[in-house]
Amino acid sequence: MKVAEAFSSSSLDDIKAKLAGGTLTVYSVARPLTADLPVDRSGVLAVFTFGSPAFGDAVGDCETPLFAEDFVPADSVGTPGFARACAADGTVVADFSAGPGNREIKFTEVSCSKGAPVKVQSLKVLEDESWPERADYFQSRPRPGYEMPQPR
Repeated sequence: MKVAEAFSSSSLDDIKAKLAGGTLTVYSVARPLTADLPVDRSGVLAVFTFGSPAFGDAVGDCETPLFAEDFVPADSVGTPGFARACAADGTVVADFSAGPGNREIKFTEVSCSKGAPVKVQSLKVLEDESWPERADYFQSRPRPGYEMPQPR
């Protein structure tokens, strides 16, 4: 989980409480470097609305998000790359890695298809440093005059 600066000193329980009635928006790739930066190159795949409270009791090392609906229809086609959690007033609280592989949020399906149901299978909070992507891949995209990051 990458927490927005305003919540950097908050406990996990405080963050979970802040998300009551908020949203979890699932995006494709091109995740911003921090939760404080806007999302500018990723498509919205699905939007979940948290219930109040936003989380139930944890089961093992996984959190139990409580959404208004168990599944939502996908807004577009793509593979999830991250999800941004916002409070009910729209304040960005945190970003989570999402999708297949070693990610915080896993879905019942690997990719999204417009109109098809999207359901969160599990949510496990990982420390910021344990995200699977290399730092130089954040916000990477081909741009004229700039080289893409190269494998080390």
